[in-house]
Amino acid sequence: MLGALTRWLFKVAGWRVVGPIPNVPKGLWVVAPHTTNWDFLIGLSIRPTIHIWIQYLAKSSLFKWYSGWLFRLLGGQPVYRDKSHNMVDSIVDVFNRNERIHVCIAPEGTRSNVSKLKTGFYYIALQANVPIIPVGFDWPRKLAVLGEPIYVTGNYEQDMIPFYEFVSEIHGVKKDWLKKWEATGVIER
Repeated sequence: MLGALTRWLFKVAGWRVVGPIPNVPKGLWVVAPHTTNWDFLIGLSIRPTIHIWIQYLAKSSLFKWYSGWLFRLLGGQPVYRDKSHNMVDSIVDVFNRNERIHVCIAPEGTRSNVSKLKTGFYYIALQANVPIIPVGFDWPRKLAVLGEPIYVTGNYEQDMIPFYEFVSEIHGVKKDWLKKWEATGVIER
């Protein structure tokens, strides 16, 4: 019922999903650029539209006693940003313990402008041996754009070229990390 309502609201709002729907048992859905809190609602609306349950990672401070139950119900997993938690190893372990699982992450780690991406998402995909599925929210055209799965090899700069090319095609805000790549072709770590 909730899925049907979400699909209907997504469509009524003028949004649609374009691009290939991946047919993989596991995937790390990487959303960029992340520019607004509304990205969360668009992301939730994609799941029933493409019929894939995608969990998401969010900062642990959102999982308060009064709101944590809702975020968990919607597929959220808290991320603890202190030094005592190794997020990459924890998420790799989750992938390894499940035969079918899809997890979404924003590699910028913030809605603010950043000069380079965090690399944890890459190492999660590499160590868990799962593809990166690029996702972009094209706000001017109201498109949730899905890209071809990217299988990483351990050569970060080479593996990230298709991801940067994908994000470069998304209309809307371009953060400094992408502008720098578009100007120089250099992928920073």
